[in-house]
Amino acid sequence: MALMEARASCGSGRDLVATQNAIKPVRAAQRVAGVRYAVRDVVVQAERLRKGGMRMLYLNIGDPNQFGFKPPEHLISAVEGAMRSNRNGYAPSEGIPEALQAIEADANARGISNICHTWVGNGCSEVIDMALTALCDPGENILVPSPGYPLYTALAAKLGIEARPYQLDEANGWQPDVADMAAHCDANTRAVVVINPNNPTGSLASAAALRSVMRVAVERDLVVFADEIYDRLLFDGCKHTPLGSIDPNASVLTLGGLSKNWLAPGFRIGWGVVSGDAQRLQPWLEAVRQLGRARLSANHPEQYGIAPCLQGSQEHLTQMLVELTARRDLAMQRLNAIPGISCVVPSGAFYAFARLHTVDNDAQWCSDLMQETGVVVVPGSGFGQRPGTQHFRIVLLPSCEILAEACDAIAAFAQRRAPAGRAS
Repeated sequence: MALMEARASCGSGRDLVATQNAIKPVRAAQRVAGVRYAVRDVVVQAERLRKGGMRMLYLNIGDPNQFGFKPPEHLISAVEGAMRSNRNGYAPSEGIPEALQAIEADANARGISNICHTWVGNGCSEVIDMALTALCDPGENILVPSPGYPLYTALAAKLGIEARPYQLDEANGWQPDVADMAAHCDANTRAVVVINPNNPTGSLASAAALRSVMRVAVERDLVVFADEIYDRLLFDGCKHTPLGSIDPNASVLTLGGLSKNWLAPGFRIGWGVVSGDAQRLQPWLEAVRQLGRARLSANHPEQYGIAPCLQGSQEHLTQMLVELTARRDLAMQRLNAIPGISCVVPSGAFYAFARLHTVDNDAQWCSDLMQETGVVVVPGSGFGQRPGTQHFRIVLLPSCEILAEACDAIAAFAQRRAPAGRAS
């Protein structure tokens, strides 16, 4: 009887604790407070509108598969073959040998020498996360392009490091403002990020600008994060200069992957190639290897598609660029014809970054555009932009019909919102 009473008493105590816990919120870690990702944050409002019956025109996420583009057949065949051969267990933590050899051979062919380390990650996002985690301590900083891909600022917030923006010059085709970059360096600066071609502007940095960037990096002993995930998606016969090819002794992490050039973002396969002085880089690279071992491996069967992609036919790119060029040209003609809006013509990737000349709050403008028209774009403030300017990003992947419809809706909305008496 006494035992039963004791058990009942214990049970009541557990119920009381459970009740107290139920009314006390579970505290979130402070490191997440500054994490923002504008590209997907806008989807929350879009989904609410879609569920309410509104027809949405999504121009916000750079996922080519959502717009009818497909990976090349030799990529699909290689991955299917690996799965059928039961390559479904863990891979080596750095990646399978066939993939690493193909990645390094491709880097060598593009002029990148002095390769110290190569590894495959679950998308470029993981490679970047691992590299920053291994490199930077709280209180240190990295230089990021403004405008630039918001993953870097989100990861910096998570890691407790500062992401210092350096400006891209809109009046000069969004080329890096190297003087602004140098002015933001201090003793705690560890790395500089260069996204080329750039997301969100679609700009392609010139070889001269890249050489200037490398001078700043070498003089200040910075690691260069060369984000070149779109390096084969170039318009008008433009040529890409890999940053790692400029100075073989500079510390460069070149980033690539299957997501954009080979149209398989859902495979989550990216890679990093580190070049430079192996002895100087050794402590950082050992930390990267340690993180790699802790997470076991990247996706395994998908890695068997890397070598066929790098070594095989690139015919899919030829056709894709024909279609993207038509879509870019249509969007540029339509957007630049709208009073109060201008847009630098992209040279690569599949984005455009349009300027709003008579708007004071791009986030509110984009939200209202979505609410009234169903057109989903991303405010420029989500990517960074020169103070006092307002922009929005669109993707150029939808069909010409969808882009034309979206641009017509933007034009009508902009006309309704045009401030009386203000010049365009």
